[in-house]
Amino acid sequence: MAREAALAACLEAVLGSRCSANRVFELLEPLAGQEEPEDIVSAARTCSRLFGALLERRELFVGPLPDQDASLGESCSAEDKYRIWMRHRYRDCVGCLGELMGHDAFQVKELALCTLMKFVELEAQYPLIKIEWKGTLTFPCDLLKVVVDGLLPTTEDASLLISRFQEYLEYDDVRYFVMKAVTASIGQVMQKTKERPLPFYQQNVFSLISPINMPNKESEMVKFMVKQDNREELKFSKLQAHKQVFEKMWLTFLKHKLPPGLYKKVLVILHDSVLPYMNEPTLMMDFLTVAYGIGGAISLLALNGLFILIHQHNLEYPDFYKKLYSLLDPSIYHVKYRARFFHLTDLFLSSSHLPAYLVAAFIKRLARLALTAPPEALLMIIPFICNLFRRHPACRVLLHRPGGPADMSEDPYVMEEEEPSESRALQSSLWEIQSLQNHYHPDVAKAAAVLNQSLSEMEDDISGLLELSASELFDREVKKKAVDVPLEFEQVRGLFGKKNDIFAEHFSLD
Repeated sequence: MAREAALAACLEAVLGSRCSANRVFELLEPLAGQEEPEDIVSAARTCSRLFGALLERRELFVGPLPDQDASLGESCSAEDKYRIWMRHRYRDCVGCLGELMGHDAFQVKELALCTLMKFVELEAQYPLIKIEWKGTLTFPCDLLKVVVDGLLPTTEDASLLISRFQEYLEYDDVRYFVMKAVTASIGQVMQKTKERPLPFYQQNVFSLISPINMPNKESEMVKFMVKQDNREELKFSKLQAHKQVFEKMWLTFLKHKLPPGLYKKVLVILHDSVLPYMNEPTLMMDFLTVAYGIGGAISLLALNGLFILIHQHNLEYPDFYKKLYSLLDPSIYHVKYRARFFHLTDLFLSSSHLPAYLVAAFIKRLARLALTAPPEALLMIIPFICNLFRRHPACRVLLHRPGGPADMSEDPYVMEEEEPSESRALQSSLWEIQSLQNHYHPDVAKAAAVLNQSLSEMEDDISGLLELSASELFDREVKKKAVDVPLEFEQVRGLFGKKNDIFAEHFSLD
């Protein structure tokens, strides 16, 4: 309490008389970060009140800041000397707050962030930039850059502090200049790494830019921190300009090598949070094709973005189906993104113009992999295969081939062949599904038995089966009501049947 009282007295003295201006150093000293967190917080709050008041009273120098020593010459008035000197103290305060955003105590980081953003708002209202013509931009971009740099450390995870900053991104102008500052930061930081990933820094950048909500229409851009009369004429009030900055930021971020875990996070949101807000989504083609070629879960996730580019932007991808075919391995029935993968595969195989050999290769590989798949996956893949037969009747030869292979040893299908056209799938039969008719799970056996009958023309709706899990399947079985099962064809009438009745007649008590 004594420390807070001393700071309050110091604040009152500095604001009350310019003769006490030197006491501002008593307020700045604790911001050096050597004090206890509580003392730093108290000093930061006091500095916030001090420089907030000086900005409102227009007592800080406006315009390009002269060197402090040069301002002491006789050419400057006493008023200008004071304003220049105090503006330098304000700059010292901003520098200290920027460093405090990396403090160990979160309460110090949070207060430093909020104080800097308060200064951003005040500088937007009382600009320190000399307005020489009507269209002069008064937004404090340099001050906002200090904030962005503090949010993107290279040696620690700043996701908690970034989540605290998200509320400021609701301002359209703040969002615009944050995106520009992030783009500049990525260029400066990643240039020094010589293409080596910086996991903490790149994760922090992703945490900052991934939640950005871009407006869909220019009429939605109504919330601005800067109150300027001619705002409609400025770039940051145009949706097109926002899209350009957004696009440049993401392209700059993605042109550098990403850690594998971050690669997946980017691909999960790319199709619905990034591509729709780009002026030229096709610029993502290189990133997505590289991701699609990596293999594994990353390739599965890249399918979403590629689907949008192929169907909406006429992207041509050579050997696309060959690569899609190669993604079919035992893991696809177990991966986290199974539902998304099969949803997209279903869309890619929906065209009736696909050659029969290609669809037959997909059917055979899915059926072969189904032999080791869990029940929850089988209940999805069997209707999936049935739908492929409905769309491509030429493939039904796999179902109706008398004298076809009965097991793997006789099967002409080459599972290891990477080229679908060379897999000899059309010469095979679907004995795998016949094997599943003897599956231990009754629902799977029942689903596989459907192929013994003529398929209906109506496709099965598999949307509810894509995300079926083992726990849901278990719960479904547990909730089934038990029914009485008759154990004999004829009901037993006695211990010895009819003989018992004859015995009763002869030895009746009557």
